[in-house]
Amino acid sequence: MRRVLLIITALMLANIICAQQRPHYTQYILNNYILNPALSGIENYTDVKISARDQWVGLNGAPRTTYLTIHGPIGKKDYKTSATSFNIPGENPRGSAYWETYTASEPHHGLGMSIINDKTGNFSRFTANISYAYHIGLNPKTNISAGFSTGLSQIYRDMSKSDFGGGEPYDPAQAKESGIRRLKPDLNAGLWLYNSDYFIGASVQQAIPQKISFVDNAVYGGKLIPHYFLSAGYRFLLNEDINMIPSFMLKYVSYTPTNPQFDINVKWQYRDVLWAGGSYRLNDGYAALLGFNLGNTFNLGYAYDFTKTPVNTASNGTHEIILGFLINNKYGDTCPRNVW
Repeated sequence: MRRVLLIITALMLANIICAQQRPHYTQYILNNYILNPALSGIENYTDVKISARDQWVGLNGAPRTTYLTIHGPIGKKDYKTSATSFNIPGENPRGSAYWETYTASEPHHGLGMSIINDKTGNFSRFTANISYAYHIGLNPKTNISAGFSTGLSQIYRDMSKSDFGGGEPYDPAQAKESGIRRLKPDLNAGLWLYNSDYFIGASVQQAIPQKISFVDNAVYGGKLIPHYFLSAGYRFLLNEDINMIPSFMLKYVSYTPTNPQFDINVKWQYRDVLWAGGSYRLNDGYAALLGFNLGNTFNLGYAYDFTKTPVNTASNGTHEIILGFLINNKYGDTCPRNVW
């Protein structure tokens, strides 16, 4: 009986380990840095984002994700008249005149860091990375950047929340301990092409495949596998006050049943104050987004996901909130200049 339990547990573990291993995000359009380290230092200020995501509310053991990201430029110059220049009252600071005079950034470096905590059932993963990127101009209006991030991931299995029959929380293949930890290196890399009208990005997370097992018999286990992302978006100026940004994100993860995963997004932004949007994830569901910028200090975004999968019968949707701070914003940007 113990052997049967071991085999069943190992197969379940292998399914978890070989499937989607990185968190889902709905508002990545507000913080593409969480998916692509090439965005390190893309803006004129230090960009700080704090996010919390509660997926499939009401379902026991459902995923919960929190993160903190910080990144900023080194040696980046802006070509405004001066650091104290002000927007003309009554005019949209992101209107047609702004985009007509948009210029590519001079070559510069970017540094950043991310801390992510993701928990699903009795498994949790804590990842801490530092990132670097270099931005260069291809023509007067277009930049390209390349970056990478590296760090460590700690994967933890809480044995107290396991059940191996009769309320027994301990894995028959392991000594009786409250939890099992595995520490693994993490490496991510990406490219980002951007100008006043569009962006195109490609990245890989968890670039180094690694074996991982939580049982003594290493035959039963799995491995950490790369996650590939391709994203693009285009900005349309509908009128002097409203921008519309449609975008998509394609994600490929080996062994997942819905491969590749495809998101379609649209975001409408009123001046530099308010935005609303929607998202559709193929074979999964829909999401609505809403947010605002408060001066040149911080911004707030909220998303609600509704899934079409059978999980919907046992959950109350997904909530995600993201809070951003603009630190050392010497040019008084009231919204992002290059990630809109």
